[in-house]
Amino acid sequence: MPNVDRHGFREIATKIREEIIGGRYPTGSVLPPEPELAQRYGASRSLVNRAMQVLAAEGLVRPRQGRGTMVTWLPPMLHSPARYDRSTREAKGARGAFDAEIRARGLEPQHEITTEHAEPPPNVADILGLPAGEANCLVRHRRLLASDIPVRINSSWFPLSIAGGTVLEENGPVIVGGVKSALADLGYPQVSAREEIVPSRMPTDAEANALEISPERTVVEITHVGMTAEGQAVEVTISVAPAHYLTAQYEFPLT
Repeated sequence: MPNVDRHGFREIATKIREEIIGGRYPTGSVLPPEPELAQRYGASRSLVNRAMQVLAAEGLVRPRQGRGTMVTWLPPMLHSPARYDRSTREAKGARGAFDAEIRARGLEPQHEITTEHAEPPPNVADILGLPAGEANCLVRHRRLLASDIPVRINSSWFPLSIAGGTVLEENGPVIVGGVKSALADLGYPQVSAREEIVPSRMPTDAEANALEISPERTVVEITHVGMTAEGQAVEVTISVAPAHYLTAQYEFPLT
């Protein structure tokens, strides 16, 4: 008997989306193979495949070579000033704000870290008060994952005179409390910060590859500057994340 499609691909996508968000298919798990889903929904494999394309475009799933279709849905992470509190960054041995956020969701944070001495971009050199055109910075490049799902990439720039030869120069292990705790321990505690957020732009090819997203997915870029009590900028971190993984929230006094 020929297969009769009882559901359209959008309806199939809706049902699977509800099951993902409802927890039937947890983040990091692998969906049943398409033939099994086709049988479950009384649909052809071509319709199930189109449903998978819809969910992939929304960032809920991602095909993995040799592994099937992986669930990559995450509740948006709240980006607020509270995430930088030392008590939050170091809670239960967390290695920074990201580490604490991911553990709170019951997922496993992973950090891929490389460091190098490098010439900072002109805007970063200006912020740090460094001469342009010199390799006078230590930069920590990080790809941050949650249970094997890339969710953020960033590069943190520090004056080499402060960070050279310190724990900040180590590729691993990652630092309890993150780079802010490391700088505080080195005598450069940060008491204020400012951020510039580019709310939506297209990723570069390198960013799309690192985040394992399609080039059509938009990303958020955050430039974070940390300063000491004397007003000295000692950190510039530029982060890029898929837009659907991030929600910004700020609270401030009104006069």
